[in-house]
Amino acid sequence: MNKYKLQRDILIEDGYDIVVAGGGPAGSAAAICAARLGAKVLLVEATGCLGGMGTSGLVTAFDPMADGEKGLVGGLMREIVETLYERGELGPQVTPDFWRKNYHCWTQYKVEGLKKLLDELTDDAGVEVRLFTTVIEADADANTINGIVIHNIEGLKYIKAKTFIDCTGDGVLADLCNAECRTNPEFMPGTLCSLHAGINWEKLRKQNQHKLLEQAIKEGHFTQPDRHLPGMTRVGNAIGYLNGGHLFGKDALTCKGRSEGMALGRKLVKEYVDFYRKYADGCQDIELVITAALMGVRETRRIVGEYELTFEDYIARRQFPDQIGVFNKFVDIHVRNCTDKEYERFLKEKDDIGRLGVGECFGIPYGIIVPKGWNNLWVAGRCNSSDIQVHGSIRVMPAAAMMGQAAGTAAVQAIRTSQSAFDIDTNELVATLRQQGAYLP
Repeated sequence: MNKYKLQRDILIEDGYDIVVAGGGPAGSAAAICAARLGAKVLLVEATGCLGGMGTSGLVTAFDPMADGEKGLVGGLMREIVETLYERGELGPQVTPDFWRKNYHCWTQYKVEGLKKLLDELTDDAGVEVRLFTTVIEADADANTINGIVIHNIEGLKYIKAKTFIDCTGDGVLADLCNAECRTNPEFMPGTLCSLHAGINWEKLRKQNQHKLLEQAIKEGHFTQPDRHLPGMTRVGNAIGYLNGGHLFGKDALTCKGRSEGMALGRKLVKEYVDFYRKYADGCQDIELVITAALMGVRETRRIVGEYELTFEDYIARRQFPDQIGVFNKFVDIHVRNCTDKEYERFLKEKDDIGRLGVGECFGIPYGIIVPKGWNNLWVAGRCNSSDIQVHGSIRVMPAAAMMGQAAGTAAVQAIRTSQSAFDIDTNELVATLRQQGAYLP
């Protein structure tokens, strides 16, 4: 392959305690919580708003936050949900029991409400936010990052900081630093989510969307016979959120895969609109409002961390002395193709193998957010250190936010105590997280 060597002088910016790469649920939590502790924080985000999959990706429902008896997810994530509730920004059917008590219950919300709230929270905390900005290079040696190169409309900048947190979801910063990472050859496909209007919710609620889907597939309605449909969910008085249509074979670690995935996703959304209009009572007047600006990626790259959380830990309901959160969501590994065998695998894993009971939970240990041996680098979100199965449980927004809060808090502690990321006092970290409202019995 021919190569072109690029060399230039760029401006250096200094004075930051923490740089957070990626402003999704994990990155927003990391930045806000670190800034609230007095750190000078720079948060860089590639899109035009914070929230990641929860805003640009139109995944407008928070995954289960309780165990059927009590809420498990506290801290900033709970603060966000309860603020949205107070402002009337959750779905009209949502009650506080959705996140405080109910078993495997999703909390629907309005996208614009979350965007605005994250703007306010970062501003109030004193976080410097740069949107439309990406990390393109890292200057690292001896398991320590010295600085990163960012790019936006102003060109290139070299940013110095004491600590760095990778919340890109894809482990972009960790990979640029040559921290050890892994990928899954049989990765979960993504989805392009969308918002819709013109639905009679009372009529749609009484129907089984999966039975309607099976009928439509049998009659040859879809170009791909995908039997796994998360479905259409109400997020407002007039608006519904569709999570449907897997982007099989589109590698989200390549630009080609993401570009083709977006185009395929828009095609599939049109097929689903036609499906609901034809087969679902109450959807004859359905309208497509918008498709997401961001491909709904479920799985790409994960770090090799100080600890790898495994399915054995999950199924044993294991608790850890350094845990930064507890969780109860089934192992949710979407179908990888349209075969009956794969759909049966999905159902069995979700219902028979990878589901904890009411009142149960497993711990999320601190070690999964630290690349093995690194001094001033953390990750948070779906690029954490976990095996394929348990990753299917903790790749979601509430878990990502808990990891982000822990990473931001740990970075501040590391700066104050001169400890390395892999060797900080986790007893102190857990105590601080408890003070911040995290549920850590």
